[in-house]
Amino acid sequence: MVPTTPLDVIHIRLGSYALVFCLAVLVLSLMTRLWWLTAIAAFLGVFVVIDIIRASRRQSSLGGGPQSEG
Repeated sequence: MVPTTPLDVIHIRLGSYALVFCLAVLVLSLMTRLWWLTAIAAFLGVFVVIDIIRASRRQSSLGGGPQSEG
């Protein structure tokens, strides 16, 4: 198990909800041909994915801490 900070958990959890919302807006804007809304949703989706990746990398870079053998 990887140690984590509460901030990383918040970024990953809220980011996943935002990603689902961006995907829904992206699909609906494509169906209604609102290209400006499609571009905004795609940009925000990419931003959220990058934020989730950075949070998970910060989480794994913390290391395992002291290991016990028992």
